[in-house]
Amino acid sequence: MKSSTQTILEHTQIPRHVAIIMDGNGRWAKKRFLPRVMGHKKGVDQLEAAVRRCSELGVEYLTVFAFSTENWRRPSDEVSFLMGLFVEALKKKVQALHRNGLRLRVIGNRDKFPTQIVDGIEESEKLTANNPGMTLTIAADFGGRQDILRAVNELLKEGVTTITEEDMLRHLSLGDAPEPDLFIRTGGEARISNFMLWQMAYAELYFTDTLWPDFDANELDKAIASFQKRERRFGRTSEQLPKDEQRP
Repeated sequence: MKSSTQTILEHTQIPRHVAIIMDGNGRWAKKRFLPRVMGHKKGVDQLEAAVRRCSELGVEYLTVFAFSTENWRRPSDEVSFLMGLFVEALKKKVQALHRNGLRLRVIGNRDKFPTQIVDGIEESEKLTANNPGMTLTIAADFGGRQDILRAVNELLKEGVTTITEEDMLRHLSLGDAPEPDLFIRTGGEARISNFMLWQMAYAELYFTDTLWPDFDANELDKAIASFQKRERRFGRTSEQLPKDEQRP
């Protein structure tokens, strides 16, 4: 049974960038004797709730792993359903993002997606590009290793022989955004599964057994509360940190 206790957050220490692997949709459905696809459908609704809560808290960037390069290995009927769900979300959910002043970006390889999805992505990004609010980034057919390799190959084509971090950032999918402060994975697994490997070097990691369709606003608050208790030293000692960043 879930606790109804509300988590109290320090609103001066909200992470700028939250990254999430939304895991557990299939298991959520299985526990309820439902088809796996119903878990994915419920997961889309929960993403909408997470976007709303992050925006309320002042998170500037929310990046979610929706479909990895490895997910093409799933059963074909499940992949087909996920593609259809993507199309439906682009049609119905993007207008709500736009009304609320949020931006949408989609990163990853688009070559395998149906034309309808690619067109929907491009239209949605164009529609929301100039909005002033939080940026929601969907990682679809995305892999962290592939992102690094693509960046390196592009630099080699430019004739760069000595690659710097600044060079890499110019070509990584989210090189223009701050690195994730907080990484969340739901569903009980404790790995980052080829997500943003370069960008997560200093992210605070938070793993929870809660399945994604059950990861409500209070569960998100718990993750952020855990983040607020961490001391982020980036190689320094505790004594070198400003007083307001030190933890007991």
